[in-house]
Amino acid sequence: MPEGQINSGREGSLEAPTRHALGWQEPQFYDAGALEKELERVFDICHGCRRCFNLCNSFPTLFDLIDESKNGELGDVDKKAYWQVVDNCYLCDMCYMTKCPYVPPHPWNVDFPHLMLRAKAVKHRGGGTRWRDKVLSSTDLIGKIAGIPVIAEVDTRAVVRSVGRKVLDTVLGVHPQAPVPLYRSNTLRKQLAAQRRPAAAAQPAEGTRGKVALFATCYANRNEPQIGLDLARVFEHNGIEVALVEQENCCGMPKLELGDLQGVADLKDKNLPHLLAMIERGYDIVAPIPSCVLMFKQELPLMFPGDADLAKVREHTFDPFEYLALRHKGGLMRTDFTRPLGKIAYHVACHLRVQNIGLKTRDVLQLIPGTTVEPIERCSGHNGTYGVKREFRDMSMKIGKPVVQRVQASGADYYASDCPMAGRQIESGLQNEMPPTHPLTLLRMAYGL
Repeated sequence: MPEGQINSGREGSLEAPTRHALGWQEPQFYDAGALEKELERVFDICHGCRRCFNLCNSFPTLFDLIDESKNGELGDVDKKAYWQVVDNCYLCDMCYMTKCPYVPPHPWNVDFPHLMLRAKAVKHRGGGTRWRDKVLSSTDLIGKIAGIPVIAEVDTRAVVRSVGRKVLDTVLGVHPQAPVPLYRSNTLRKQLAAQRRPAAAAQPAEGTRGKVALFATCYANRNEPQIGLDLARVFEHNGIEVALVEQENCCGMPKLELGDLQGVADLKDKNLPHLLAMIERGYDIVAPIPSCVLMFKQELPLMFPGDADLAKVREHTFDPFEYLALRHKGGLMRTDFTRPLGKIAYHVACHLRVQNIGLKTRDVLQLIPGTTVEPIERCSGHNGTYGVKREFRDMSMKIGKPVVQRVQASGADYYASDCPMAGRQIESGLQNEMPPTHPLTLLRMAYGL
């Protein structure tokens, strides 16, 4: 038991976990000595439990450091090695949500992801962030450069297989076998803005207003715009008006994973007025990427717990399938499907699981006659930029191997993930290189649209 801790007499709790605010603006948050003591306290608890050994590589890294030390105790581990544990955490939150018996309100108050985020923030503020990581987290900038027509319209598939991949490896440390998305000059926002959007009379139901503003996200906007186009077609088929948020920047998740909390705050300040403007006009907010929804639902509110405007955005932000499930509950989702989809192997993205809304994507897809959905609730190993970095690529594939094996063995007609990057990660591990099909695309196909 950690020094100074009182035995609570219990492990775990039937109470719902309590997530405390991050407290990142408090001076103590960046105190290196206080951070080291908290790392030591929590790592000792983890050492005595080891329930998270099969999640990300942070925990095996920690346990190996302890087991290989002189006496097999945390006190024998060089504290500089603690950063190996921090660097392997990609803030998926699965340890907090599904494994740890000591999360608050337990008196030991273990929030491993927030502790790792604090360590990353201390490292970032101290100038310890690599240039490579700053570049990879600047998604708006990368998208603008890569989306220039003269760059985006070349045969990028050929480029990424040859010279381009060598450059990415040499300059940015991107592993040659890692899935790297293509960039489109004809973005989702351009395509939707050019189309005449039907404006049906909004019908509220089950906490939804019946018309939505689309936060396109960096990825769907510039990498796979078809996902957003399919979302619009499905929603409009269900009598839901779809409009674009007038202006948007990155949600901030890449900066959060880097520990650049001021960068996250700056992006919040840019996005919030435009989201609020749409909400004031009677729209709800949807985004096709789970990480972006999670930022507005959880991560930003935990950073700014007293921000009333942010609370309003949180209240009106939905995952697309969560929105459709609520509409179905209210009797307003159409079920005039024309095409069965057979068997779908469905990977449940970590940042969707953290939202704690249940398996809404599975539930909606199973409304399609002649369709069965097999959920796979394990991490794909991609996790933002973690899975593309040279030093973590092999480990990311090891983490995602059980998912790949289940997809391979499923004999499914399709496999899908709400996170398109996770889908590409799975694809890179499959023997037959069968591409993923996004759940929104599957739903559009089932409607015959």
